[in-house]
Amino acid sequence: MSDTLQALTGGTAVITGAGSGIGEGLARVAAEAGMRVVVADIAVDRAEAVAADIRGQGGEALAVKVDVADPASIDALADAAFDAFGEVTLLVNNAGVETLGFTWELPTELWEKTLNINIHGAIHGVRAFAPRMIASGRPGWIANTASIGGLGMMPIQTSYILSKHAMISFSECLFLEMQVKQSPIRVSAILPGPVATRIFEDSGQSSDTASAEHGAMMHAMLQADGMTGLEAAQVILPQIAAGEFWVSTHPEMTRQFAAARAAHLSALAMPSLPEEVLRGMGLEP
Repeated sequence: MSDTLQALTGGTAVITGAGSGIGEGLARVAAEAGMRVVVADIAVDRAEAVAADIRGQGGEALAVKVDVADPASIDALADAAFDAFGEVTLLVNNAGVETLGFTWELPTELWEKTLNINIHGAIHGVRAFAPRMIASGRPGWIANTASIGGLGMMPIQTSYILSKHAMISFSECLFLEMQVKQSPIRVSAILPGPVATRIFEDSGQSSDTASAEHGAMMHAMLQADGMTGLEAAQVILPQIAAGEFWVSTHPEMTRQFAAARAAHLSALAMPSLPEEVLRGMGLEP
């Protein structure tokens, strides 16, 4: 265990979307760092399997079913965590979904599902946990999973991309709110790059061919080139523990995306995509 992770030892982590992918990886790495872990996921069977494995290796873990889009479900998660362990020192609002389709073709229910989980889920998490974390007076950490895509633009993934832009802005404002309150709670925005998770397997999408082809292309890319959820977590958690705001799995890629975004905004340029992306979508640059 790194010296940085020792800051987390003895605390309690609550991680949403922890039944698979990055969330599962974070639950396992947090347990290895000596934290008690609340493994929260809407797929409670996955959460139970992760928690049981952690307990089998000598850790403390509790599985809780949660629908992050439902404020009452998040409130119940907070109560379960504080009742079981007495405190929460690390909250990772990680649950998220991908949705594919042209803006005008996605049904209202898919739009609402995406925004309720990806945006409101984190808001509900902060509302339910932050007051008690602040009141404890202890150092703590809140991290929100955005995406490297939150620094860019991509057609057909519009609902997902806008939600990740929102997560970055939300995290920035929350960081400043903690400063205003003079709270020892540190806030981080997690910007994963290519990570092989279930997000495209579990995605909602419209029925058009372009959405299906785009989803298949992205899924294949992540499976071929993406790091595993555990590998991502091993990179992510030390950065959170160190109090970094910008948390990245692929630092150089993140810097490139950030520089491109800054240049685009500074020039007030028209939206555009890199040539290799256009070719991947079957379009001529």
